Amino acid sequence: MTKFPSLEDQLDLITKGAAEIVPLEALKERITKSIATGKPMRIKAGFDPTAPDLHLGHTVLLRKLKHFQDLGHTVIFLIGDSTALIGDPTGRNVTRKALTPAEIAANAETYKEQVFEILDREKTEVRYNSEWLDKLSYYDMVKLMAQFTVSQMLEREDFHKRFNEEQPIALHELIYPIAQGYDSVALECDVELGGTDQKFNLMRGRDLQKHFGQPQQIVLMMPIIEGLDGVQKMSKSLGNAVGVHEPAGEMYGKVMSISDELMWRYWTLLTDLRVSEISTMQEQVRDGSLHPMQAKKNLAWTITKGFHSQAEVDTAAESWAKMFQQRGVSEDVPMVKVSLVEEGLIAPVADGAPAEIRVPKLLVLAGLASSTGEATRKLAENAVSLNGEKIAARTYGKDAMGDSPTLRLGKKSVRVEWVR
Repeated sequence: MTKFPSLEDQLDLITKGAAEIVPLEALKERITKSIATGKPMRIKAGFDPTAPDLHLGHTVLLRKLKHFQDLGHTVIFLIGDSTALIGDPTGRNVTRKALTPAEIAANAETYKEQVFEILDREKTEVRYNSEWLDKLSYYDMVKLMAQFTVSQMLEREDFHKRFNEEQPIALHELIYPIAQGYDSVALECDVELGGTDQKFNLMRGRDLQKHFGQPQQIVLMMPIIEGLDGVQKMSKSLGNAVGVHEPAGEMYGKVMSISDELMWRYWTLLTDLRVSEISTMQEQVRDGSLHPMQAKKNLAWTITKGFHSQAEVDTAAESWAKMFQQRGVSEDVPMVKVSLVEEGLIAPVADGAPAEIRVPKLLVLAGLASSTGEATRKLAENAVSLNGEKIAARTYGKDAMGDSPTLRLGKKSVRVEWVR
């Protein structure tokens, strides 16, 4: 008989960072029953192996699985090898390109290795939904699909949008939420984890469990984490992601590039610190006893240490500090927010060309010059530095500046946080 922490202790960790829990009272009841009986709850999160590598955005759910695992519950890492043949339509305005079984199998193998950087290999139940989905007969599938209507499927936001815009919706895409829902029946789940964009699919598991006479699972949704730009969701295709297999130096440096505001979201969603510990740290930053730069260094060290040895992380931290010292950039320079939609900041460019920043306007917005005329003169006098290097050009590529550029004019320096 397993001895579990108290309801309050469990909820403190389970609810950390959660966007929505449906229904919360049922979760409390399920935890209380688990404590009384000594029987662990069954918790699952599904991942379709549609790409070979995971990034930190994927680890938000994995870390929440770990929280349940640390509390003594049974966690199931579900590999959607059968659902990957369809491809999750969530957030898509076109039908996904189909993967071959060989591609799916290869990706699944890399997933299995990467997830155990976070989960305990010995305590994790790894399952493939081909175990049950591939065994369903034609009759079984018809009976499953008969539990839902087309109008129900079109309530899903992305399907509704595509329907109204007369974009094609393939019939097999409508099966995806039903197949995901049946996973919960096959695994007799108490709790299913997913992103906020997955709510429609997650709720279908509750529908089908009710149909099959099972207790309905609790749905715990985590927010979609923003990438390094702090604007769009983390995605390798958008170039704002941190891969879990990236070298320690790259991982550390990328985390150090995020804004101070985004730092607290990363502390919440990408680490195991309790809410109370993060709140204490925020208070220390507010009262001046902890510098924001040190808080971010601690974050970069903590995240990188989750995937690399301490020696590798220490070397990464030292290399990052030396890089800034060599550039002549102080690590504790003040941060200023600069809106990318500010009139006159973006110079006109050809269609498809990278954005060009008007440097004189940027210097004014950053508080380093009183007018664009003064800023232009200072550029001509070679008095302006960008990331530790002198510049004289009146326009500069935003991509070349980086996500958090440091500007210096005379003795004053600032770091720029781009906002929209």
